Amino acid sequence: MPIKILMPALSPTMEEGTLAKWLVKEGDKVKSGDIIAEIETDKATMEFEAIDEGTMGAILVTEGSEGVKVNTPIAVLLEEGDDINSTSHPATVKASPTLENSTLEKTTISVLSTTPKTQHRHENLERRIFATPLARRIAADKGFDLATVQGSGPRGRIVKADVEDISAVTTKPASRPAAETASIPLTQSANATSVAHMYDGREYIEVPLDGMRKTIAARLTDAKQTIPHFYLRRNIKLDALLNLRAELNGQLKGRGVKLSVNDFIIKSCALALQSVPDANAVWAGDRILKLAASDVAVAVAIEGGLFTPVIQDAETKPLSNLSAEMKDLANRARERKLAPHEYQGGSFAISNLGMFGIDNFDAVINPPHGAILAVGAGVKKPVVGKEGTLEVATVLSVTLSVDHRVIDGTLGAKLLNSIVENLENPISMLV
Repeated sequence: MPIKILMPALSPTMEEGTLAKWLVKEGDKVKSGDIIAEIETDKATMEFEAIDEGTMGAILVTEGSEGVKVNTPIAVLLEEGDDINSTSHPATVKASPTLENSTLEKTTISVLSTTPKTQHRHENLERRIFATPLARRIAADKGFDLATVQGSGPRGRIVKADVEDISAVTTKPASRPAAETASIPLTQSANATSVAHMYDGREYIEVPLDGMRKTIAARLTDAKQTIPHFYLRRNIKLDALLNLRAELNGQLKGRGVKLSVNDFIIKSCALALQSVPDANAVWAGDRILKLAASDVAVAVAIEGGLFTPVIQDAETKPLSNLSAEMKDLANRARERKLAPHEYQGGSFAISNLGMFGIDNFDAVINPPHGAILAVGAGVKKPVVGKEGTLEVATVLSVTLSVDHRVIDGTLGAKLLNSIVENLENPISMLV
């Protein structure tokens, strides 16, 4: 019996993806475990393995198709004894099991026939407009009728490129009467069409959102609207840490190890979460989960967005090991080669913009984390010493953004004080 291969859910948050590339073609023999396609999610391009074995029958979704919903049929696999032409006729096809749909019931796929019995269905289908979900979304945003578009996809299906060509024409700057332009209200959540109208007569370039940017926009909008943030700020004297770092790097040079200030910050946060265990927690909707280990996420900027790879058990790892793991995760993040388990989880995050010269900033909590530490640049400043004398010190400004549902003010202050204590007395992190 033919087996329907479905679009897999490659991460817990994945709702749709792009079928980037087929690695097999119709008629190819497939074994369980063979890589048959590359699927692009909001975070990475991942390989898709076959669960069953057989012969590739019909490929239902072409390469480059965007916005393919999870559990949508993308191909048909024929078992031994099935006719390779059987997918051209009405056939009963069972679902191929995946992580999320192993219990799906058998479904029936009917393919067009020109027999009198199905002639009326054929006529109805001819009146339908076949377009990808992304093409429909772009057309809706631009306000034009898909019935006027000639599709270039399989069987005349309208794809992204078809509507983008029209989009380029319809969004060219055009003059509008001043009174009409002024009458367009600025709504609280304006759609693409209304915003575009505001800039009629002005030159602009439209940048479509990819999967990563859509996910970042959705998650951080939700975070800022639903998480009750509060902020705690401290200045940290870094001179002792910088001196220790220079000494350690000198000793470790022969091993090819070079510790960064960020490595010490990760370690200090991991140890602080152990010192204040009630703050090592996440929000789980109707409860709080307190974690035993310090799993610390670190924001890594990549082209078009960011990843937050997670260093698990960071409190137990020597600085040299922690540094090597962070470099590996950051490099693979920039290449979009992280597996989902490497950037999901954790209870706490760090976002460091100090290398860009930013003195201080407030970071948005990445749910379900309980807090995130925003790290600015270390700057030489005049400070008052313990004896009341004026001296110059390297001062680092940090802001702890806290989810008030998980961590109260006093608990957050204890956590931040512990982080500061570790960084100002770095030798304690080596014991």
